[in-house]
Amino acid sequence: MAETQDQYKARIHALSAGRDPMHLLAAAPNTLTAIIAGIADPDLDRRPGAKKWSIREIVVHLADDELVGAYRIRMILSAPGTDIQAFDQDIWAETGRYQAMPMPMALTLFRVLREANLALLHRLSDAEWDRCGIHAERGRESIRDIVSYYAGHDLNHFAQITANLRLPG
Repeated sequence: MAETQDQYKARIHALSAGRDPMHLLAAAPNTLTAIIAGIADPDLDRRPGAKKWSIREIVVHLADDELVGAYRIRMILSAPGTDIQAFDQDIWAETGRYQAMPMPMALTLFRVLREANLALLHRLSDAEWDRCGIHAERGRESIRDIVSYYAGHDLNHFAQITANLRLPG
């Protein structure tokens, strides 16, 4: 049985509960780089199941999702209460040719986008942190909520990558 949106949201937020999400976000590019260091292309591209992503696809997804987050945060800052569009991550993986992106490019994209987002977040006022948008699937989300969500989202995918590495090749 698939998770509901509420169950998924709760699980993702629980992954970073009690930890500083800004610290987790700042550490994520180095953590990700360390996790995948030295992995050969065949292992990067191995899928753990028919509808499961490879390590490469997960890393490219993290970069694309950081781009989406950048847009959402800036939309909320410029137009509080704005609708936050959802996207189909599987279609993005397919149409974005995730399996073909070179790993160095995916890691660089993730790092640069994350650093740009963190620079902006560090400059926000307390009131700006509480600005909200309305996510199509998750409902009302403040910038503070998004930051917490992204910290848990990273940890979720790092665990997936680690699990993929333990699978027999």
